[in-house]
Amino acid sequence: MDKFTTLTGIAAPMPLVNIDTDMIIPKQFLKTIKRSGLGVNLFDEMRYTLDGTEIEDFVLNQPAYRTAEILVAGDNFGCGSSREHAPWALLDFGIRCVISTSFADIFYNNCFKNGILPIVMPQDVVDALMADARKGANARITVDLENQTVTTSEGQSFAFDVDSHRKHCLMNGLDDIGLTLEKAASIDGYEAKAALSRPWA
Repeated sequence: MDKFTTLTGIAAPMPLVNIDTDMIIPKQFLKTIKRSGLGVNLFDEMRYTLDGTEIEDFVLNQPAYRTAEILVAGDNFGCGSSREHAPWALLDFGIRCVISTSFADIFYNNCFKNGILPIVMPQDVVDALMADARKGANARITVDLENQTVTTSEGQSFAFDVDSHRKHCLMNGLDDIGLTLEKAASIDGYEAKAALSRPWA
């Protein structure tokens, strides 16, 4: 998992509320167990017509936001079913941070496990960040995980809270497997002792 320390990037404004996981990645794309290749189908039903033509006014199809790395979204982002493909699709597209007033719990947890930082902010702060994001590609937002701040293109800074363990994992690029491997020496030691004390096992 890639480390997340400081991110300065284009933020796409997506003020819709209750964006669920089926909107993020529709069910027909859930057959794969690979984490790559899903970005092209992110928000598929909002990005494309039935014949595959891009819908020009959808935010991620607009030239200013095609390389967005941050989403500023409406309330209750990631609700619906618990599919982990949703953060996979966001990450594969290039989204490393989503800012909203609230997230569905399972989606929120899955983001951390896949290297995405979900940030909960009060409505007035989200409104300010949304307004900044609407300025386009020249208005870049900075997310500083170490100092737990989000800074607008004009230098206005807002603090956010994040669980210390999750912060540690993101800053060090540790998913669940990575956390386990941090204990590799202890695990190997235990296995060696167990082999001596229980050779029949």
